[in-house]
Amino acid sequence: MGAPQGGLFSALLQLLNMDTLTPLANDIARLLKERRETVAVAETSSGGLISAALLSVPGASAYFMGGAVPYTKQARRSVMAIPDDAMRGIRSASEPYALLLARTARDNLGAVWGLSETGAAGPTGNPYGDAAGHTCIAVAGLLEKAITLETHSSDRAANMRAFASASLQLLLDCLSDRPRR
Repeated sequence: MGAPQGGLFSALLQLLNMDTLTPLANDIARLLKERRETVAVAETSSGGLISAALLSVPGASAYFMGGAVPYTKQARRSVMAIPDDAMRGIRSASEPYALLLARTARDNLGAVWGLSETGAAGPTGNPYGDAAGHTCIAVAGLLEKAITLETHSSDRAANMRAFASASLQLLLDCLSDRPRR
């Protein structure tokens, strides 16, 4: 039996196109394995693409502790165990929230590194006034860094891939900038 054909399957294949993500994931996996370090992921608008890329590398169990997609307030509370009190003065899709997610993922799963992404994939913006294509990405571990990315695009699938790619690149940059522990 051949592969299913049709619009939905084609759209799924396009969304999951790992051509740009796999090389980054391979480099990350190599460094983490060499250092015997681990990573945990919390991603929202990339919808699991970051975790999928990291898991696509053979031997991922040596470095990938787990991932979550805390897309809603309820998921943040239950899956990440981040109470409302911890959010006082912080809003979603911001660098402080991205750092909170990265630290929490790292701590909850006992990883060396935490990687997070939180934004608005599109086609519209979020309730905080951020346009589609806005995301904040953070790494928490042996060093911490947070960035904001604006794609200026309302293409949801393209933004999801761009967010995942930028997230993996930030982790790779942090791994490359940090000496072994």
